Amino acid sequence: MSVNDTARRLGALITQFESEILGLWTSELAARTFRNDDSTGRHCRQFLTLLPAAISTGGVDDINSRHFDDVRNQLIEISSQRAKAGSTPNETATFVFSLKQSLFTTLRRELAAEPALLADALWAISTLLDQLGLYTVEVFQKSRDQIIVRQQHELMELSTPVVKLWHDVLALPLIGTLDSARSQVVMESLLEKIVETGAAIAIIDITGVPTVDTLVAQHLMKTIAAARLMGADCIISGIRPQIAQTIVHLGVNLEDVVTKATLADAFVLALSRVGATISRS
Repeated sequence: MSVNDTARRLGALITQFESEILGLWTSELAARTFRNDDSTGRHCRQFLTLLPAAISTGGVDDINSRHFDDVRNQLIEISSQRAKAGSTPNETATFVFSLKQSLFTTLRRELAAEPALLADALWAISTLLDQLGLYTVEVFQKSRDQIIVRQQHELMELSTPVVKLWHDVLALPLIGTLDSARSQVVMESLLEKIVETGAAIAIIDITGVPTVDTLVAQHLMKTIAAARLMGADCIISGIRPQIAQTIVHLGVNLEDVVTKATLADAFVLALSRVGATISRS
């Protein structure tokens, strides 16, 4: 029997005994303490509908062919959901690998009188499910990486809040290391707030920045330049003695940038620039 004939026979058997295979499969998942939810049963039924159709028309050799588009799309959905739910790659791949036992049981019974076909069918379905299982791991990892990148971006946004201190005065307190990725978030957050509020002064406080090197200084200067293009002047506060010495040693030119030792000093200067004063009663 040819490979195509084997594939068509295999697809037909899966369709014929779909209910039986589904019952064995879900039991196997439960036995493996698979993280079950309301969508698991639906995914199992959909998979057993899509798989034989793909096998019958596309064979068992290439899961990347157009015949397996629906199967791959469903595995992408499953893997993405599992990644968001906090499952492990092993749990996600188990969804596919655990189908082997129930398929093997049915095939051994139905093809017992045809040992050559049985051997071909078992090898074909085993190889196919291995490929699909590894595909779920690949998709799962990509989904998890995307989630991590998004969470890192969200954390950077949370760690760089732009605060409105007064009418026309904003403050951007920086805490932690200022690398290229975070500096981009800093610049975007500040510029968006300038546009939103029409602020004329932006105080960039680096009290919480542990060190200032050439790269950090360049990021600060780019942020200041971008803010000026938006019509806002910047004041840098939090210049500690160690940082002042480092800036001088690095030869960073801050001659056209106003700096203050503390945020309070910068705030007083910003108020005077916008025509406001603070007095003690």
